[in-house]
Amino acid sequence: MSDIIQLLPDSVANQIAAGEVIQRPASVIKELVENAVDAGAGTINVLVVDAGRTSIQVIDDGKGMSETDARLSFERHATSKIRKAEDLFALHTMGFRGEALASIAAVAQVELNTRTRESELGTHISISGSKVTGQELVSCSVGSNFSVENIFYNVPARRKFLKSNTTELNNILTAFERIALVYPDINFTFHSNGVELFNLKKGSLRQRIVDVMGKKLNQDILPVDVETTVCKITGFVGKPESSRKKCAQQFFFVNGRYMKHAYFHKAVVTAFERLIPSGEQVPYFIYFDVNAGDIDVNIHPTKTEIKFENEQIVWQILLAAIKDSIGRFNDVSAIDFDTEGKPDIPVFDPSKKGTSMPKIDFDPQYNPFRDCSKPSHVNPAHTSNIESWEHLYGSIDKQGGNAGWISQNGHDTLFNTGDDVAGSQPGVVEKSPLHYQYKGRYIMTAVKSGLMIIDQYRANVRIFYEKYIDQMSGKNSSSQQMLFPEMIQFSTSECVALRKLLPELESLGFELTSMGGTSYSINAIPVGLDDVDIIKLLKNILDEFVEQTSTISNGINSSIALQLARSAAIPYGQVLSNEEMESIVNKLFACSNVNYTPDGKSIICILKQQDIERLFH
Repeated sequence: MSDIIQLLPDSVANQIAAGEVIQRPASVIKELVENAVDAGAGTINVLVVDAGRTSIQVIDDGKGMSETDARLSFERHATSKIRKAEDLFALHTMGFRGEALASIAAVAQVELNTRTRESELGTHISISGSKVTGQELVSCSVGSNFSVENIFYNVPARRKFLKSNTTELNNILTAFERIALVYPDINFTFHSNGVELFNLKKGSLRQRIVDVMGKKLNQDILPVDVETTVCKITGFVGKPESSRKKCAQQFFFVNGRYMKHAYFHKAVVTAFERLIPSGEQVPYFIYFDVNAGDIDVNIHPTKTEIKFENEQIVWQILLAAIKDSIGRFNDVSAIDFDTEGKPDIPVFDPSKKGTSMPKIDFDPQYNPFRDCSKPSHVNPAHTSNIESWEHLYGSIDKQGGNAGWISQNGHDTLFNTGDDVAGSQPGVVEKSPLHYQYKGRYIMTAVKSGLMIIDQYRANVRIFYEKYIDQMSGKNSSSQQMLFPEMIQFSTSECVALRKLLPELESLGFELTSMGGTSYSINAIPVGLDDVDIIKLLKNILDEFVEQTSTISNGINSSIALQLARSAAIPYGQVLSNEEMESIVNKLFACSNVNYTPDGKSIICILKQQDIERLFH
């Protein structure tokens, strides 16, 4: 039998490795920018075209490479970061495996111009699919200039499954931000299709966070700083009032490297228990400085999963540091009432004379069970029902006993279910024109088959959702101008999503005008959103869009309409009149789906007549 085991060619081995290291254009940005940081660059420029599909270029002013190093850098496991296995436990660089450039060159067309400070001429190398197509001397500046074009050109299946340009650009920005947030002493610029998205000047850590995430964040973060023999923890954590349900900016860094750590995230969540609403999260930017021998970064090719030797101790230190930061720097508690503009109420001082105890005027002899005379201080109109209560029960016999009670505006009213009107819901043949609101949450009405219960908030969500879907279809959009336009500040990644969503937002009635940079002016809003926090609403819409993976226009429209419907719907606890409840019921039955909200929650349930009778057996 002939031998069947053989060594794979280097080009095939590189493509296999690229499947783990280079997953999308964002992976190329991460690897090249990290190499620029390791090269000691003071300025790093990143330029992408078509979200990295067409071209990615990373330019740095680091120490550059010699002609031999430039050629060797594209070989697998060729690295300047480590020399022996023990070096893995004393890493002070971002990269160390020597797989990144070989993987990039295996799935793209790469050109490199590089020169060291000691050389008069630099080196130009071009590689396509792991094959060197050219190498020559060239005149260039000190540092390295990598140009990566047509990523995955030789792996059609991988290129086919890339997401939309908006999604891929958001992933690139996320990878870029994770590096820029660690090195505030390096200048960064980022251009997409010739448009400058970032121009980050070196400065303090707080300034870098504000430049990347938006100026508004500067008012919402508290400093964290603690140093122990185990580790040093610095950075910033959000105030309780800065919490949000989705897309909170949350970052952990250890020794200058971004990491994901669910266990440490739980420490932050624990520190904010009972300070923020359930389901919401605060932003944080936490930097760990630990002994390199106490962590292991060689776990996953992306190097975002890191093991700590003293994990539980670090958890306790992190929890204590955040609690201390909240206690020392958050001057006003999150549960304090807003006292701005309120009248000054003097504190009672018992030493001052002239203060008398308030008196209560009442008749101690009054007893309603033995004396029916009306006291002088009681309004005669209030006792009219007591004197003529018999008429409330006079119609029971005439209505054949098929009567019920409905509470309207604090008064009980008798109605007959025999006078039900036809309804449009299958299985609900007749409904009463009178309704009862239970605990400000549910609308209850008698129907032929039993008792119908409607969740008033969810019903409103369904009604408004279909209204906004119709508006985005161009049927009946309407807006109202704001008397005083509001200014809203976005982060750079939010601006990318906003540009994609602007047509849909304008079809709903929003009018947003760019004021330069990442600032926008809200000049008009859809009708019916008068009492809604528009800034928070727009942020939620953008968060929802960034999180969703669907690129279909209908998916975007549905997400926007649902967010608007949730904001415009009447809240739980709002007291409704019978006319308002009747309007909600009629509009709900006119919807295409009366049973469920757009996100699949039940709106209506029927308590059948036989089930009610069974309760009294």
